[in-house]
Amino acid sequence: MAERLADLGFAVRVATRHPEQQQRQGLTSVAADVNDEASVAAVVAGCFGVVNAVSLYVERSGQTFDSVHVEAAGRVARSAKAAGVERLAHLSGIGSDPGSSSPYIASRGRGEQAVRDAFPEASLIRPAVMIGPGDSFIVPLSRLLRRLPVFALFGNGGTRLQPPHVDDVARAIAGVFTVEAPAKIYELGGPQIYTYRELLELLRSRLGTRTLLIPLPFALWHGLAAVAEQLPRPPITRNQVELMRLDNVLSGHYPGFAELGILPHRLDEVLPEILRQE
Repeated sequence: MAERLADLGFAVRVATRHPEQQQRQGLTSVAADVNDEASVAAVVAGCFGVVNAVSLYVERSGQTFDSVHVEAAGRVARSAKAAGVERLAHLSGIGSDPGSSSPYIASRGRGEQAVRDAFPEASLIRPAVMIGPGDSFIVPLSRLLRRLPVFALFGNGGTRLQPPHVDDVARAIAGVFTVEAPAKIYELGGPQIYTYRELLELLRSRLGTRTLLIPLPFALWHGLAAVAEQLPRPPITRNQVELMRLDNVLSGHYPGFAELGILPHRLDEVLPEILRQE
């Protein structure tokens, strides 16, 4: 995302708690903490636009879904508004719903509300589950399919998915900073829709494995994820299980890639690159 903005000629500050030396012109890594008001205010000062891409899958070490998705999102939006920032892109996700029974999904929905309350002109970016080199979706699945003789599906594997490539999402966010009048909401999905089973079958075919796919009830997945969350790097979380209960596809109610002049990559086009770097 930062690289895409730099490609357009923007001078980009990459705000992080652990800044590193940037090797390319146009990018500057700066120390900031999204939980600290003064820190956020300092990093957004003098900016034309701000992107908030902070998110959390597992609550731990004092970080909660509310503190990150709601409180921090509102803090960034308020600071941006106070600093006179012209464009704010808030990265959320398809299915964000403040009324959801899932704490994760509900917090994303309340976070959108907090952003909208503080910065009414903000653009909410709602991608489907993203894919790309080193991702947390295709890469873990492919590793498991390589190693396991049997693989458990979420439910019967019928959940529908429309994954966009992460670079296409980055280009879309950059587009919010260049179009004359950005929309209030963008939904971003890939050009193809797969059921979860179809996606696994595609991966299995590309990997040349013969892994047996078997259904596993969501209730059992919840129990397994609760145990996995105790690990330093959990392979699955209860909130990811909740997300897999819901179709992750475009609603058709909002603009997306087409309105930003972007032709998104097909999964079968980018899959070889993702698997090479897996």
